[in-house]
Amino acid sequence: MLIRLIFASYSKLLTGLALATMAVALAGCNETVAQKAEPIRPVLVAPVHYEAETPERSFVGTVRPRIEADIGFRVAGKVATRLVEVGQTVEVGQPLATLDEVDLKLQAEQAEAEFRAATGVLAQAAAAETRAKELRVKGWTTDAQMDQARASADEARARLNRAERSVELTRNSLSYATLVADARGVVTASMIEPGVVVAAGQAAIRVARFAEKEAVVAIPETLLERAKTGSAYVTLWSEANKKYSAKLREIAPTADSATRTYLAKFSLPDAGDAVSLGMTATLTLADPATTRVARLPLSALFSEGRDPSLYVVNDRGEVTLKPVKVKAYDSKDVLVTSGVDEGEKVVALGVQKIDPAQKVRVVSALTF
Repeated sequence: MLIRLIFASYSKLLTGLALATMAVALAGCNETVAQKAEPIRPVLVAPVHYEAETPERSFVGTVRPRIEADIGFRVAGKVATRLVEVGQTVEVGQPLATLDEVDLKLQAEQAEAEFRAATGVLAQAAAAETRAKELRVKGWTTDAQMDQARASADEARARLNRAERSVELTRNSLSYATLVADARGVVTASMIEPGVVVAAGQAAIRVARFAEKEAVVAIPETLLERAKTGSAYVTLWSEANKKYSAKLREIAPTADSATRTYLAKFSLPDAGDAVSLGMTATLTLADPATTRVARLPLSALFSEGRDPSLYVVNDRGEVTLKPVKVKAYDSKDVLVTSGVDEGEKVVALGVQKIDPAQKVRVVSALTF
């Protein structure tokens, strides 16, 4: 009986030891599994992009011609025909409108008749002068008669000269009856119709020249200095990816009474036929002398009594602490001038909990 009790106690002891051993083994396996299942830490990153410290400013304007002239007839008359319409492109020397030429032709014929009469009078006066000179040499006439013949000949020459100028003027006036374009451009307005009587110099056709185009924008007074000294370029809504160089040509001396802005005109020397008048243009002003900085979140900065640094994440999820040079602090951002390269990704949040030996997983936005 005693032996049976001893064996029973021994069996219970062995069973307890086996259970304890199994518990320890299972605990070890759980720790190994827990260590293997430890998740990679996600981090929010911000890309590094260097740009001008003073940000670029853009203004919406309009493409306009530098020269837009009102062309008119140089003589008065009745409009016979109008040969162009608004929006039509015209070339140099192309007829735009004509006047009734009846009166102008009559004036030209009258001038030519006076020229022929003056020619006959001069021939007669010249012959009389020649005879007077011959008679004076022979002593058969007086000095007074000689002077009178010479004066008549001089008057006839002057009359012929005046008749020649009159013929030229009337011919020019007849040519002015046709209004022609003096430069390549587009018709933007017409102030005449057939049958209208116009005065000399009255505006008839408005033509905008294609020779040079410009962007007209309104600039606030705080950016006047940048407009004068900085660089500028223009983009069009129709060609958003193409930039046209712009140069300030003119700026208004006084501000607009309603908007308190200054009207500025920027020449577009590279604008071709693809840039049509009236297009919406976006003018961008930049300050070339400003320092280039990377604007990063203030929470990305790491410093423990040493120089400020940033955690940079590579494609393998490894983090590296890099010291940087800080130019200024903003309310929510820090302006970095050097230390990190363009395009690198820096940890933007929770840098105090980063372990450089631990790999991380990059996320672009916070999700809840």
